[in-house]
Amino acid sequence: MAELADGRGVLYPATLPTFHREPAPEELRALARWFWIPRWNLPPGRTSRQELLPFPASNLVIEPDGVRLAGPTTGASHRDLRGRGWAVGVLLRPAGIAALHPDPGAIHDLEVPFDAPELHQAVSAAMCHDDETTGRDRAIGASTAWLEEHLVPPEEGGLLANAMEDLISSDRTVIRVDQLAERLGISIRAVQRLAQRYVGLPPLTIIRRYRLQEAAQLLREEPTLTITQVAADLGYADHAHLTKDFRRVLGLTPHSYRRQPTHGA
Repeated sequence: MAELADGRGVLYPATLPTFHREPAPEELRALARWFWIPRWNLPPGRTSRQELLPFPASNLVIEPDGVRLAGPTTGASHRDLRGRGWAVGVLLRPAGIAALHPDPGAIHDLEVPFDAPELHQAVSAAMCHDDETTGRDRAIGASTAWLEEHLVPPEEGGLLANAMEDLISSDRTVIRVDQLAERLGISIRAVQRLAQRYVGLPPLTIIRRYRLQEAAQLLREEPTLTITQVAADLGYADHAHLTKDFRRVLGLTPHSYRRQPTHGA
């Protein structure tokens, strides 16, 4: 069963394998948002497709075959799970990816190998524990220790980028870059530079990603809301603008997504 305190980003929660999210400890909160750990064990011949609308951020991902840095994505994505496996991921804050890569925009829509053999060894050993809960906790502990050792404290720009992300994530009324600049007390050009340096995506793309995630979540979890109401709640000019955005990124309309029998809750 999935454990999702924040359901944004997962398009079909009912299809998830065993899944756990855990907030980063306080001492890492400026560098990482949370750890995410899926496990799966599928019968031979069966495939489980996981469809996501990822957060506009980068992830550090540890799997049995190695460690990768996954850059920010510009659209929806999917992964086909087969056999038995696991992953331990860290959703990085803007200040966190800045400590691991000089230009996150250069790895958008990419997953690149990341040289961290000691992290891979420690997490792999933990995930092999006979008790899955113990293994998960030890993997998070090993990841936390590695991050504390290797990530430098955030600089002023990183903290401002974190504030930008927090504002976009938490305030649905932010729908334009000029609003973001005004709320942060900086120029539009400064917002654009901040987003590119610490996220790797244009600020409007970041805003629209969060609003689209929220639209999908409302469509799943609030069946009494009309699509027009969802659009209005998220600052879209009208139903048509939401539909256009939804189709462009997800390849289907809000109505078709809501009708999907596998979207679950």
